Amino acid sequence: MPRITAASVPEHREAQRRAILDATRALLTERPDVEPTFADVAARAGLGRSSIYHYFPSREDLFRAVVVDALPRWREAVTAATDAAGTPLDKVVAYADANLTLVADGEHAVISSLATFHPRAFSDPWVADMHGRLMDPLLDALRDADLDAPEVVAELVTAVVHRASALVEGGADVEVVRDAMRRLLAR
Repeated sequence: MPRITAASVPEHREAQRRAILDATRALLTERPDVEPTFADVAARAGLGRSSIYHYFPSREDLFRAVVVDALPRWREAVTAATDAAGTPLDKVVAYADANLTLVADGEHAVISSLATFHPRAFSDPWVADMHGRLMDPLLDALRDADLDAPEVVAELVTAVVHRASALVEGGADVEVVRDAMRRLLAR
């Protein structure tokens, strides 16, 4: 019988589950083009491969759990950045900047990898809704600015953020891209 490493069995199980999720994220961040196996995840988490099955019956279940874990944190980071900004225009720039920071930190690579390896993880209604809500802080800022067609402007800002993200993921200097993006959006 395995030993528990926490004060209680539920705490132990949550710590093991967290270790598995963190190990999967780390592997995807390091090598976004390689789908991690349960053996890879178990080795990184310091567990036996068969232990993974107690928490996630399949890789699809594991990858969906990583997505479910990542999207709220992404939204929280972007919302915190926009909430801390002053004017609606400052909020738009903060939105873009926060997204680019997450991309530079490898968060987008994790999500992109998961979408490639297991696109069905994104067909879950909760995941689709949460992904769609990632633009809410931007839309709120644009509505506060009293712009005509804020949804259209949000799509254009998002296009700038996506292109800036692609540049950073392609190896461009993040600070050069960030500065150019800020100057463009500050107009």
